[in-house]
Amino acid sequence: QMKTIDILVAALLVIGGLNWGLVAFANFDLVAFIFGMSFGETSILSKAVYGLVGISAIYQALFIKNIQRRWGVK
Repeated sequence: QMKTIDILVAALLVIGGLNWGLVAFANFDLVAFIFGMSFGETSILSKAVYGLVGISAIYQALFIKNIQRRWGVK
């Protein structure tokens, strides 16, 4: 169902936004911390999270009108 994808995308964008806010204001990388790494370190899992956040942003940007239509936003 497309609404499920919309929700997952929104959640990933919130995670990405929070992570970038923490990086900017607290010099803290939440994704690295979750995977037991230091600030700036990456692993396959953290790269997957960062990649999914990026794909989510592209999805949201390209399909915003379709998403709004699905959710009845005017």
